[in-house]
Amino acid sequence: MTIQQNHDPSRRGVLRSMIGGSILFPGLMSQLLAEETAVDSDDPLAPKATHFPAKAKRIILLHMSGGVSHVDSWDPKPQLVADAGKTIPVNEFQGRKGDFNMYLKRPQWDFKPHGQCGTEVSSLFPHMAECVDDLCVIRSMKSDHTNHYEATLGIHTGSFTFARPSIGSWLSYGLGTLNRNLPSFIVIAPHSPYAGGQVWGSDFLPGAHQGTLVVPGPEPVANIQRRSPGSRLQEMELAAMAKMNKRHLDARPNDRLLTARIKSFETAFGMQAEMPDVFDLSKEDDATLEMYGLPRGSTSGFGWQCLVARRLAEHGVRCVELIDVGSSANWDAHGDMMTHAPLAKNVDQPIAALLKDLKQRGMLDETLVVWTTEFGRTPFNAAPNAAGREHHHWVFSSWLAGGGVKPGITYGQSDSYGIDVAKDVVHVHDFHATILHLMGLDHERLTYRHTGRDYRLTDVAGRVVHEILS
Repeated sequence: MTIQQNHDPSRRGVLRSMIGGSILFPGLMSQLLAEETAVDSDDPLAPKATHFPAKAKRIILLHMSGGVSHVDSWDPKPQLVADAGKTIPVNEFQGRKGDFNMYLKRPQWDFKPHGQCGTEVSSLFPHMAECVDDLCVIRSMKSDHTNHYEATLGIHTGSFTFARPSIGSWLSYGLGTLNRNLPSFIVIAPHSPYAGGQVWGSDFLPGAHQGTLVVPGPEPVANIQRRSPGSRLQEMELAAMAKMNKRHLDARPNDRLLTARIKSFETAFGMQAEMPDVFDLSKEDDATLEMYGLPRGSTSGFGWQCLVARRLAEHGVRCVELIDVGSSANWDAHGDMMTHAPLAKNVDQPIAALLKDLKQRGMLDETLVVWTTEFGRTPFNAAPNAAGREHHHWVFSSWLAGGGVKPGITYGQSDSYGIDVAKDVVHVHDFHATILHLMGLDHERLTYRHTGRDYRLTDVAGRVVHEILS
């Protein structure tokens, strides 16, 4: 008689299946199961209780690399249109202090109100404009640095000078994972961004919380296919390796890197079971692919990134970050603002599709979607006929949707030209504090002791922006 059993891809399930099918290592199996219980109790990715009830269970971060112009996208400035070409004095330009006389530059795209809420969005983002009734647009963001490297580091880690754990790593550390067979934090990026791997690095947090990089293409995660011809042989190999790893670790109990490396082997086995299914878009219907602007069979493009992000969220990945481009050929429009046009076309329809898809599946209420860039662009320039805009960290725009955020609102204001914050500043630290709060974490309590000091994502600052919470 043949007895059919359901396949359990968890580590404990693997061990149990080996006990049932192996007559060679019964003693080893018993020991491994006992050791498994001990290891799981100290699992850095085990689900953790929130500080208070969370509005969102998961988060999808959308980072537009290079500095999207706020006055050409989310922050309408009719006075800037009216006074274009006039000169104004400023006391800083491109990070240099001094007295500068600058020429106001007209926005390249026109704004108009959208949705029932009437939020004004420029024609740069026609698809996202259709979703404004679900968005909370913040028009008073502020950063501390005008260089790409430091500003990118800041928007991801809260530190503008030194490498620190990324927000995804902090969320993994504070909340654990929803699916032990997949990483808790995944980053999908076609190219390396400014600050490189520090964008998803765990720094002094346990290495298990570092983001896993996925690169769009025919093999998004390298070596994901089984090396062994069948799962049984691989399970036996992994069981033997687990025993040796456990003995090795017992002799080095304080080696966090070693612990993380061993855990990564276990996560890798789970990824072999589930990750290929995440990347298999053949099950998506034609209407869904069309909504994302994704040709059937395609394995690249921002539409692919957004659809895979939705599937990762469905499979229990706690934090997914999408980076649209890399450290070159991005939104850094010094020479010509019209380079924004193809970059916007690349992301506009897929992001709108992601929001609509999450909403129609009933997932948006528990998924926090965050769109941001590292800073904005100057509403002025040094020459009256300048085609581009420079870096601008004094004020820029971001938005949030779902996950406990008030929909269909704008928050904060820049001044009449979009040069500085006029009302309700939201510093990067405030932005992070609010995101953590929506995920059920108190940013002042989420700390990690390192080199004699308690560190946190928001450093020694940060205010939860309660005004945008539903």
